[in-house]
Amino acid sequence: MDQDERDWWRRGIFYQVYPRSFQDSNGDGVGDLRGIISRLPYLTRLGVDAVWLSPIFTSPMADFGYDISDYTGVDPLFGTMEDFDALVAAAHDSGLKLILDLVPNHTSDQHPWFIEARSSRDNPKRDWYIWRDGAPDGGPPNNWLSEFGGSAWAYDEASGQYYYHAFLAQQPDLNWRNREVRDAIYDVMRVWLRKGVDGFRVDVIWHLIKDAEFRDNPPNPHYREGRPPHEKVLTQYSTDQLEVHAVITEMRRVTEEFDNRVLIGEIYLPLHRLVAYYGNDLRGAQMPFNFALLSTLWSARAVEQIIADYEKALPPGAWPNWVLGNHDRPRVASRVGPAQAPVAAMLLLTLRGTPTLYYGDEIGMHQVAIAPDQVRDPFEKNVPGLGVGRDGCRTPMQWSAEPHAGFSTLRHGCRSRGISQVTMSQAWRRSGARSSTSTRR
Repeated sequence: MDQDERDWWRRGIFYQVYPRSFQDSNGDGVGDLRGIISRLPYLTRLGVDAVWLSPIFTSPMADFGYDISDYTGVDPLFGTMEDFDALVAAAHDSGLKLILDLVPNHTSDQHPWFIEARSSRDNPKRDWYIWRDGAPDGGPPNNWLSEFGGSAWAYDEASGQYYYHAFLAQQPDLNWRNREVRDAIYDVMRVWLRKGVDGFRVDVIWHLIKDAEFRDNPPNPHYREGRPPHEKVLTQYSTDQLEVHAVITEMRRVTEEFDNRVLIGEIYLPLHRLVAYYGNDLRGAQMPFNFALLSTLWSARAVEQIIADYEKALPPGAWPNWVLGNHDRPRVASRVGPAQAPVAAMLLLTLRGTPTLYYGDEIGMHQVAIAPDQVRDPFEKNVPGLGVGRDGCRTPMQWSAEPHAGFSTLRHGCRSRGISQVTMSQAWRRSGARSSTSTRR
C-alpha cells in the first residue's frame, strides 16, 4: 500500500451532511439514509471525496442525535442498519469515503449504561459517569457551567449525588479516566470500522478528560453581558486537560487496526492549543479541525494573519485543514455576505490543506430566521434572546423550486420530530437561496 493511498484524506474534499436535513425519501419530513443514497450522484458530480454524517445512532433526540442511547444502532428516524450498509456500499461504489460522527464524551440519560449507573451507588457502571457529592452548602460540587446554560451538575434525588453534564442534563458525561469506558467506546469504533466506515469525526474531543481534583474554573475577565452564560468562566479545569492526548493516541491506534482510516477531532481552541491535538510524533488526530475561519473578522488582513499564524504553529509534518461552515455556526453566506461567499469558497478550496464543506454552502444557502414557535434547538430554548440558536443553519437542503424545495414529498398531516412543514417553508422564503438554486440548475 503506497503513501498516497494511506493519506487519501490529505487530497480529498470533505462534505458534511446533516442527515435530517439533506433528503427525505419517505415523506415523513425528515432526511434519512435512503435519501442520502439517492443524492450520491450529486455529490460525485460536485467533486467531493468524503461524506461526513452527523449522528445517525439510536437517540431520544434531546439534542438531535448528539444524545446517544445505542452506539451500535441506527435510529428508526433515519432508517435501518440495512439502509446504512447499503449507503456504505453505494458510497464506496461511487468512489466516496464515509465518515461517522462519534460522540464519546457523553451518552443519553436513556442509555443502558447510565440507567445502570444511576440505579445505585454500588452499581458496577456507577464509575462510568462522573458523580460527586454536593458542596458543603448542598449546592453543586463546583462552579462548572453547562454549555447549554446553567450549572453543569444535575442532582440525582435517588442516590443523593450530582452527575456532570457539559451539555444538557439528558447528556451525562462519561468518565474517560475509567479504563472500561475507554475500551467500550473503542469496541464501538471497531463495530463501525468493520462495517467499512472510513473514519470518525470525534465530537467535542477536547472535553473528554476533566480535572481530577474538580477545581473551580476561574472567572472570565473578558465576559460581557449578552454573551452565552457559560462564558462567564474559563474552562481551565473542565476541558483540554493534558491527559486527553493519551486518549486520542489510543483512538488513533484503534483506527490503525484497519487500513486507510482517518481520525478527525472537533476542537474549539486557540491555534496554539489546537495544534497539540496532532499529538506527539503526529500520533493524535490526523485532522484536528481548524475553525479559525468560522469566527474571524472577514477582511483580507485578518484572514492573512490567521493563515500565517496557523502555518507557523503546525508541528513539522502536520497537514493543515480548513472549515468555513458546520451545523453549529451561522451560514457562511450570511456571515460574509452574498458577494463574498464565492470568494470564501475559493479561499477554502485553494488554501494548503484539506477543506471541509457544509451541505448547502455550495449553493449559497443563507441562515434562516426561525419564528419563536418553530425553535427546536435546546441551546436557544435554554438561553433565549441571545441569538445562539442553531436551527437556522440546519434547514432542509434546497434542491429545486418544487414544493418543499425538492427535499421532501411531505405527506399531508405528517410532522417530524425536528423539521416541520412550517420550518421548511420558512427556510425557502427567507433564505434567499432560490435564485442561487435556479442559477445552479
